[in-house]
Amino acid sequence: MSSNRFAPPPGGADILSDHESTVVMRSSDALVRPTGEDCLVCIYGGPIGKRFILGQDETTIGRGKKCTIVVEHSTVSRQHAGLTGSRGQRFVEDLGSTNGVYINGVLDKKKGLQSGDYIKIGDVIFKYLAGDNIESIYHEEIYRLAIEDGLTQIPNKRAFDAFLEREFARAARYDRPLCLMMIDIDRFKQINDQFGHVAGDHTLTALASLLKPRIRKDECFARYGGEEFSVVMPESTLNGAARYAEIIRAYVESYKFTFEGSQIPLTVSIGVAQHRKEIKTPEGLIQAADKCLLLAKKLGRNRVVLQDLKD
Repeated sequence: MSSNRFAPPPGGADILSDHESTVVMRSSDALVRPTGEDCLVCIYGGPIGKRFILGQDETTIGRGKKCTIVVEHSTVSRQHAGLTGSRGQRFVEDLGSTNGVYINGVLDKKKGLQSGDYIKIGDVIFKYLAGDNIESIYHEEIYRLAIEDGLTQIPNKRAFDAFLEREFARAARYDRPLCLMMIDIDRFKQINDQFGHVAGDHTLTALASLLKPRIRKDECFARYGGEEFSVVMPESTLNGAARYAEIIRAYVESYKFTFEGSQIPLTVSIGVAQHRKEIKTPEGLIQAADKCLLLAKKLGRNRVVLQDLKD
């Protein structure tokens, strides 16, 4: 395994955030027709992939019915944010919202936008797209949304399933080692209850950002669902995967996760399983790792449990 992922924690530097939730949104226009104008694309928390064209007039986003883009969610203020200007000089501004506006994970009152910027409005994430070939940019974004989690910007469960199926078939055919690690944030509901859902979303993004650079290129680190992550590890034995899982557990425990000045205590439980002849399908390997994860939770959390090869 690569040595760079065994580096000690950086001592508490904060990580940028994002969000998560289910949101119902609608545009003031019944249909959004393709044009050359720049746009916002919903990438998380609402109708994923929906495009909102931005014209020369101010675009308002909020829960209020008179807003240009209506976001019906309790975390969104009646008039949450406004966008003004035109391509190349487009600005987003907080209109006095309760939960603020985040641009690329940073809380800001007003900021100029560049194509590709992420705008978080309550529990919804938009991506700002602009460029001479806007149709091509938009379709590339739609493809990306099919395989990437909009909150954490790591592979989603669909990408995980495809990767695991391919590597499982290779391991079975050539008798090569393959391990699966399932990682779950401990007491995630308490984090949401104590610090709020926006902070909960931040911890998910922060954890993904913390671990992503330490995953090898031939591995798949994905958001499996909710507060659960996974790592598919081709060419890794159970002992090697176990050592890495323990490094991840200790790394997360020692890292100082903060959100808007508050430190959020965060630990993870990890289950690790290895492919063997008795496991006939990728789903069987997932079940074996999940069984270990469940036992880690039952034993008190913040620990690694390995598959018993004698089972």
